[in-house]
Amino acid sequence: MSKHENLKIIAFVGLSGTGKTTAVEYLTEKGYPKVYFGGIVLDEVKRRGLELTQENEQPIREELREREGKDFVVKRIVQQIHDLVDAGQHRIVADGLYTWTEYKVLKKGFPGELSVIAVVAPRHLRKRRLAKRPVRPLTSDQVDQRDWAEIENLEKGGPIAIADYFLHNEDDLDHFHQQIDNALEHFEFFESK
Repeated sequence: MSKHENLKIIAFVGLSGTGKTTAVEYLTEKGYPKVYFGGIVLDEVKRRGLELTQENEQPIREELREREGKDFVVKRIVQQIHDLVDAGQHRIVADGLYTWTEYKVLKKGFPGELSVIAVVAPRHLRKRRLAKRPVRPLTSDQVDQRDWAEIENLEKGGPIAIADYFLHNEDDLDHFHQQIDNALEHFEFFESK
């Protein structure tokens, strides 16, 4: 159990292509540190000498959770958060909280310190974004496959459904940034950096 003075953690959740990474980058550019759930799996893909593709990521992600438990990723994230707090950080951004298990571990480990923001966008728009992204682009079928796998195998729907705040990322970037600012003002995230 944690209760750090003045600690606030904002976790962005959502399906692929909603804009979670864009939201996180907006805040890291302002100087806020982040922990990246997906980085745990990407590091393992690289460690195995494989190319960073959807076909390589998904089975490794599921294999690690099967072998080491559903809380494998979040255990490492909790440690990263504690390391940041020990280094004097009190505003932390969590990128890519996926599962219901991860959500419960963070809520228990950081009571009153975690706020979850769901980023949502229509599927057709998500598919268009994912097809155009420069790193690990996805076809329409791959997006569908990933959505189903994340909802069925990784319990990704729970944290989205129970989020504390929702951002609808359907407009231009300035509008999205304004929504992020409004959300973080709501959680008093900007109060003392």
